[in-house]
Amino acid sequence: MAHYVLLTASLTVSPSSSQMFQNKFFSLSCEEDDSSAGWTLRRNTTTETRAECDDWGETAGSMCNLSYIAIIDSGVYWCESREGATSNSINITVTDGSVILQSPVLPVMEGDDVTLHCKTKTSNLPADFYKDGSLIRTELAGHMTIHHVSKSDEGLYKCHISSHGESPSSWITVTDKPTTTTPPHSTLPSHPTTPHHPDVSPSPSPLPLVLLYVPPVCGLVLLVLLVLLVLLVRRCVRRKPPESDPLPVYSSVRRTDDVSCEANRTRESDPAVVYAAVKRTTDVCYGQIAISPNSRRGRTERPLESEVVYFSLR
Repeated sequence: MAHYVLLTASLTVSPSSSQMFQNKFFSLSCEEDDSSAGWTLRRNTTTETRAECDDWGETAGSMCNLSYIAIIDSGVYWCESREGATSNSINITVTDGSVILQSPVLPVMEGDDVTLHCKTKTSNLPADFYKDGSLIRTELAGHMTIHHVSKSDEGLYKCHISSHGESPSSWITVTDKPTTTTPPHSTLPSHPTTPHHPDVSPSPSPLPLVLLYVPPVCGLVLLVLLVLLVLLVRRCVRRKPPESDPLPVYSSVRRTDDVSCEANRTRESDPAVVYAAVKRTTDVCYGQIAISPNSRRGRTERPLESEVVYFSLR
């Protein structure tokens, strides 16, 4: 199966102008990617077709020089390989007039700035610039700059200098600005992938992301358990009676037939009444005890009953 290699070359001209004065000098060059392709400079004029450099100029490697050019040298020039590949072409106009318009010989990229020079053989003078036959403006310095050219600036340009004449017309081509293609958006993997290096052993796969959250979760669980344990201990401690407090002691009141638990038997004249309180309300009995002061007038003191015990209850 045959393989074809695309060979390219670019044609340049010096001085860089598409218009030349008669009897001047210019040179052409094929800037080639592969010198073995055998690029040859050719041209088409009013008298020649596909003529090589040896027929109309002097060959010097990949260059072709022309001296004392004339109007018959006006035409289209290009480079061509042995396989028939061609480069860009340049249209050169040689004039015997006194005014030329120096304009780009190669297509201009959209967005670039372009400067046109209207020149005589001796000096630069104020000039009028035209596009497609219509006056654009007059420049005193003899040159005009078009900023940020667009497709609408493409056309046929010429200039005119008063008392000297008009230049030939030159076509200015504007090409589209190359656009950088953005790669399509790809869906990123859910986990990072390790690039493959043939000379490096692959590193172990990273742990799942969920394991990264295990220590915080365990710490939170332990903290909750610790708080619950502290609350439980405090609650138990509160329920336990303090060791310093003595156990309550309740008095035992002996019930006799002559002691009544009814409240209405209490006399108002008794100097003091002492009540013994017990824990349960159902077992509460009230004992009425009369305490008399020591009598110095001979009153007999009633002996205390031995079976009555008094306690100071908390």
